Amino acid sequence: MARNNKKIKIKLPEPDPVYGNRQLTKLINQVMKEGKKTVAQAQVYRALQIVSQSAKKPPIQVFEETVAQITPKMEVRSRRIGGAAYQIPTPVRGPRGFSLALRWLVEAARKRSSKEYKTFGDKLAAEMTAAIGGTGGAVEKKLTMHKQAESNKAFAHFRW
Repeated sequence: MARNNKKIKIKLPEPDPVYGNRQLTKLINQVMKEGKKTVAQAQVYRALQIVSQSAKKPPIQVFEETVAQITPKMEVRSRRIGGAAYQIPTPVRGPRGFSLALRWLVEAARKRSSKEYKTFGDKLAAEMTAAIGGTGGAVEKKLTMHKQAESNKAFAHFRW
């Protein structure tokens, strides 16, 4: 039990230098490896340029569409009741859905074949394009999560 009822202050990241978007900074931080932020920024900006040229839309709008396509609405959470663990479908809160979407996007981009794409920026651009179209690894992950929630709908009454 918590001893004090203080609100936790959420730390907001600095807006990215090119577009001034905090959410884009979170993507850059997710892409970053070993503290190489400028390398991650270059790859993310390259991906955004590639996708925005092919979609003929502004880069931030393309990014927001991509995240909207990947963000899950429902997830399953494990809960022990009477010695048995049930997978209970619950709605995903906003910040968690956004962070899951970014994690899945970067993970799916990293899984793409290195023979097919030269840089990570190209992989990320391909994954973003696929996500906008409703395909790709990140969207598949979202659909799998929704199928799990749908199949465990019978246990929804165990939710708090």
